[in-house]
Amino acid sequence: MEQIERIQQMEQMLDKATAAVNGLSAALDNYDEAREAIRALDEYYGSEAWKDDFHADEEGLLPAGLKRGVLSEDGAWNLLADNRELIVRLLETATQILRDRNGL
Repeated sequence: MEQIERIQQMEQMLDKATAAVNGLSAALDNYDEAREAIRALDEYYGSEAWKDDFHADEEGLLPAGLKRGVLSEDGAWNLLADNRELIVRLLETATQILRDRNGL
């Protein structure tokens, strides 16, 4: 590979890597800000309060225009399951990066 080609190729890799690192950093900032909301949803889903709210919805006691996706049995469960899968993926990725970096 000629010098000019190598520099051009490395410049493309720098651009791609910079965009990926910046994007992941922004996504992790957003996720960190949402972690308290995830924890609160985890505590709420399946609690007595959630069950009371769910039954009130089934009985038509809540306002018709009230957004109530949190009362769907799948909505919160799917989010919490996705969150657990994301945590595992982050751990696996971090572990692989450390192994690659340390030559393990």
